[in-house]
Amino acid sequence: MTKKILTMAMLSALILTSCSENKTQENSETKPETPVEKVETITSVGENGKELQLDFNNEERKVTLTFDGETIELLSEKPASGIWYKNDQYELTGKGNDLELKKNGEVIFEHKDDIVNYSVKNKDGQTLDMTFNNTENTVKVYLDGGEQIDLKGEKAASGIWYKNDQYELRGKGENLELTKDGETVFIKLDLKSNGYLSLPN
Repeated sequence: MTKKILTMAMLSALILTSCSENKTQENSETKPETPVEKVETITSVGENGKELQLDFNNEERKVTLTFDGETIELLSEKPASGIWYKNDQYELTGKGNDLELKKNGEVIFEHKDDIVNYSVKNKDGQTLDMTFNNTENTVKVYLDGGEQIDLKGEKAASGIWYKNDQYELRGKGENLELTKDGETVFIKLDLKSNGYLSLPN
């Protein structure tokens, strides 16, 4: 009698476990995974100090703006270059970090990076072209029209100082030196000034 009761109890437990597993499997099969929206958020500061927050959803080809306490949703258009989003009232265009937001054709927000282009030539005939982005504190350097060298600004006691893991650009007044792995690859000295740059060996 005891054996029969134990056997029935075990069978009941197996049936309940099987039913539970089937329900769990059914639930997992019937519940689709909720897709996670990939949104890239950036904040831009305009010339008047106002902030514009941009939430880009590239999958849905739209951007959500937060400006002056208002939330604005724009859909992507096809620009020749850069970005272009609009709705019936607002229009957002931009290229690089430069942005312009219009409302009913009137500009209500504008951001432009402070860009300075500078080119120097030394006595050896080498040319160093530089594009300074004072907003981001970076510079793009091209030696004799070669590859682009991206450098980040550092805090210099005086003059300028930009570097990355391999290159370093220092300058003061008309003196300018670019080094690669500690070796000078470009130097320009103003002989009339007492620059801190050392002549290469």
